[in-house]
Amino acid sequence: MRRYGPAALMLLVGAAVLRISLFSALYLRYVQPGLRGYLVASGALLVLLAVAAGVRSARQVPYEDEEGYEHAHDHTHAGPRLAWLLTLPATALLLFPPPALGSYSAAREDAQRAAQGVGRFPTLPVGDPVDLSVSAFSSRAVYDSGLSLKGRTVRLTGFVTHGDDGTWYVTRLLVSCCAADATTSKVQVRGTDAPATDTWVTITGTWHPKGGVGSSSAWPPVLDAKTVRQVDEPSDPYEKR
Repeated sequence: MRRYGPAALMLLVGAAVLRISLFSALYLRYVQPGLRGYLVASGALLVLLAVAAGVRSARQVPYEDEEGYEHAHDHTHAGPRLAWLLTLPATALLLFPPPALGSYSAAREDAQRAAQGVGRFPTLPVGDPVDLSVSAFSSRAVYDSGLSLKGRTVRLTGFVTHGDDGTWYVTRLLVSCCAADATTSKVQVRGTDAPATDTWVTITGTWHPKGGVGSSSAWPPVLDAKTVRQVDEPSDPYEKR
């Protein structure tokens, strides 16, 4: 087993990477779509290196010592035994990929937002309901001096989070590169009972103005719900900056 150990470890890690990037869309839970090619290439390279290392080990010529026992010539240096700990996360990723970030990650982020500057936003498309991302709705609700959401019916999709005071929100996480840099965007929902935490829903409703434009009292924005429909989690659960 010692002869084939490094090859087996590389094969396991490479297979785990290919499992989430080449044979499924699970990689979208962790990184941006544009990084898929790098993941596939890395996984494939690890598999090829594992095969090459395994073949090399198999071709090692055994020799007999003075007592007649056979040994294999091995001029490679064994890696640190702690490297075997990589088998645990690799096996978990291969067999049990962790879910996308959800309500726990959203709850960790401070509700305060850096000032984005008040201004007029582009005109919304004609026709209701208009599909918006949660972050786009939030930006318009808080910072749009032109009040482009006034009188419009919008449709938002996200997962459910709950506040301490009985309020609930439709929430999305925004990423720039990968899940590690995720930040939260959320909209408080009124007028309907709250679904279970982390349930994915599509909501139609109208903006409920509150606070002054650009003020802290305008956050989080509020939506008066008309309909709430449970939906499946999208293959790409994050919004992009």
